[in-house]
Amino acid sequence: MFRICARTGGLRALHGAAASRGFGTKAAAPSRLRNVVWATSVAVLGGLGYVYVTDTRAGVHKYVATPLIRLMDPEDAHNLSIWCLKHGLGPVDRTDDADVLNIELWGKQMSNPVGLAAGFDKNGEAVDGLFNLGFGAVEVGSITPHEQAGNPRPRLFRVDESRAVINRMGLNNDGAQVCGDRIKSRFWRMLAAQSRRQGETVASLAAGVNRSARGDRLLGVNVSKSKASAPESYSDYVDGLNELGAYADYVVINVSCPNVKNIRAGADVAVLESTIAAVVRARNQMPDYRPPIVLKIGPDNDHDQRRLIAQLAIDYRVDGIIATNTTLSRPHGMDDPNEVALQTGGLSGEPLRKMALETTRDMYRLTKGRIPIIGCGGISTAEDALQFAKAGASMVQIYSSMTYDGPGKVCEIKDGLVDLLKGRKWSDIVGEDARS
Repeated sequence: MFRICARTGGLRALHGAAASRGFGTKAAAPSRLRNVVWATSVAVLGGLGYVYVTDTRAGVHKYVATPLIRLMDPEDAHNLSIWCLKHGLGPVDRTDDADVLNIELWGKQMSNPVGLAAGFDKNGEAVDGLFNLGFGAVEVGSITPHEQAGNPRPRLFRVDESRAVINRMGLNNDGAQVCGDRIKSRFWRMLAAQSRRQGETVASLAAGVNRSARGDRLLGVNVSKSKASAPESYSDYVDGLNELGAYADYVVINVSCPNVKNIRAGADVAVLESTIAAVVRARNQMPDYRPPIVLKIGPDNDHDQRRLIAQLAIDYRVDGIIATNTTLSRPHGMDDPNEVALQTGGLSGEPLRKMALETTRDMYRLTKGRIPIIGCGGISTAEDALQFAKAGASMVQIYSSMTYDGPGKVCEIKDGLVDLLKGRKWSDIVGEDARS
């Protein structure tokens, strides 16, 4: 009897253990499935989130990140932006530019006509991060022969109500040798990477590639004078060209910076002529590659001064004119309840647009469309860019509008242009106002 009971009890225990094991097996399968689903969901959502946040067109940059950055001191915010772009932490334009935006400038191809003005990346530290935002051209500088600390801080101010910026930076930069080494190193590094991918020699690539090391983008280098140089001297521009010109798709001669007292070329015709003549002569004596020379002028010249500048540009075969630099004037009607505009320095942003547009239109007509004009000043929408093109701008540059709308501004303008062009090409509308 005991054996029977024991056997019965043992069987029950065995059955209970088996049932327990069976129950555990059934429970484990759904548990593992839930874990797999959860991990997959997290990975997919994380990937989608990464793609979104790193896309220049994502609204988070304009409506979240940029307003937060504007809570910082303006110069600290600027330095943070450069640091992020330098270290690959900026967003990326992943969309190919529309064919209607493609242009050719100085025999070089550009995927779009929207460039970045000088002053943002003074030292050529974040070139590729900036190209990744979608710019057709990136202009670094202004760079002087020797390192300069610039003016004392504070020296950068936002006029929020007018969407303007005032700066009296004073051409702070690392100097031509340091910046030149940085630009050269990037160029050869990029070509070495292309050589490994394409199986071509670096030498053969160097012979045919843009100095940006990108087939459809341009790298401009803006050069200027050291503070210690004599007002009538032009040697700094020549030195800058010789140090940096071989690695630039175009070289900009900054004769109009309002924050440096010894730059007289923009206001003194005799000094301007000697400067242009010396720089063009030095460029023509370069042994191999000879970059286009572009003149950057201010917005405060009257019509007679513009006429003289245009004639000099034609006579000396300057390759391009940027219209315009910042202004020391304060256009009437600026919204500035906090009187930030009382700060001394060059004004950029939306209040400058009318002056820059007028100068662009005037220079195009005065040069009879023979010299490419680059429109710069207060451009913040596709409509603005289109206006500059019709006035005669082969290319436009932006900067201050990114302060208020973030790194997606260039793509916003490009997308808007595609809609406004309605199938026409950008190159077809350049100078349209002058022809009507």
